[in-house]
Amino acid sequence: MTMTVLLALHIVAATIWVGGMFFAYVVLRPAIGGIEPPQERPRLWRRVFERFFLYVSLSVLALIASGYGMIFLGFGGFAGAGGYIHIMHATGLIMFLAYGHLRFAAWPKFRNAVDSEDFEQAGRRLGLIRKIVAVNLGLGWITVIVGATGRYWP
Repeated sequence: MTMTVLLALHIVAATIWVGGMFFAYVVLRPAIGGIEPPQERPRLWRRVFERFFLYVSLSVLALIASGYGMIFLGFGGFAGAGGYIHIMHATGLIMFLAYGHLRFAAWPKFRNAVDSEDFEQAGRRLGLIRKIVAVNLGLGWITVIVGATGRYWP
């Protein structure tokens, strides 16, 4: 029962994080391009990120807790976990570090630039945020695929 609850929490948290990045990068980003005047785009992104970071921060914490819970309660530690678990752990750690940089370094600088109406600086900061999200989205897809198929590997 414990593993079922941990796995369900892990899946929901991963869906929120990876799905949120997919929506932001593939759907919202192109749609925002047509908003005029251009100063409204960073303002909209600021409002989007404010909400996005709340849910993703909770999801990241849930992923870490549920992931390590499953490793130690279900597999008896890393020695009992399959190779796909180690791959998910590695990609998850990289994603966590990239998210930490995004949340605690890039985002505050972007937010401050928007709040002070320095839209040139905000645009540069948004470019960095886009790159981090693109990398994390790619890693997220790899992690989801590995997690969904790994138990069936030879």
